[in-house]
Amino acid sequence: MVASTPLSSLAFSRRTLLAASAAGLGVLLVGCTSDGKAPVTAQQADQLAGQVAAQEALVDAFAAAAAADSALGGAVADQATQVQQQLDRLRAAAPGPSASAASSAAAVPAGQDPRAWLRTQVAATADSHAKACLDQIGARAALLGSIAAGLRGMDGTFA
Repeated sequence: MVASTPLSSLAFSRRTLLAASAAGLGVLLVGCTSDGKAPVTAQQADQLAGQVAAQEALVDAFAAAAAADSALGGAVADQATQVQQQLDRLRAAAPGPSASAASSAAAVPAGQDPRAWLRTQVAATADSHAKACLDQIGARAALLGSIAAGLRGMDGTFA
């Protein structure tokens, strides 16, 4: 017959077991958490920087169209504000320093309708963001997709 030992004589007390479990759980949680940001490859960072530049050019295009046609400038003031806010969000999402590049002043080509020219600029920027969205992941992809969709909706208002 095998002699049994009472549970109270085991090497671990309940307190020791509870403390060890809590410590193990803490280590597990620390190892399984992240900062919430998906890692960015060099190619993705470069592409996102290109999208920031494209959005900066669109902000400049709105200013140029407003300068060429003051009535159009008043009509698209809300869209111009939205485009600037989109640029701010893109800059915040871009990895690394967000120093603004010196952008060349856009100008509506002589003899061209400012509204039609601006519509072309909006559509081209939407295309650029939609294409770049495919190569990004997580929140950056969602941001580019959202901005592209917003610009598509904006494009329709210029028709």
